[in-house]
Amino acid sequence: MSKLNIKKGDMVYVNTGSDKGKTGHVLRVLVKEERAIVEGINIVSKSTKPSAKNPQGGIVKQEAPIHISNLSLIDPKSNKPTRIGRRKNAEGKTVRYSKKSGEVIE
Repeated sequence: MSKLNIKKGDMVYVNTGSDKGKTGHVLRVLVKEERAIVEGINIVSKSTKPSAKNPQGGIVKQEAPIHISNLSLIDPKSNKPTRIGRRKNAEGKTVRYSKKSGEVIE
């Protein structure tokens, strides 16, 4: 399994699907499924039973996972989608960088 370029907290752009063109922050990355949950993207309606937390029950809108291949990281310099590369910094630590601007993504 290859290493994923997207981490929790990253700002991403949606390349395909019904939410194409939208951006949002990654809330969670599901590594084994190669999917991510992005804030405000891929909203689905889910029926819930009444519980102590939600005594009324009913229909709840929530984010569903979206495949990593449908997401691109946002370049911190230009605020446009970019591909990601990896390289060693001065301390020898591997860092992600934007292929468009060359800027390190943290």
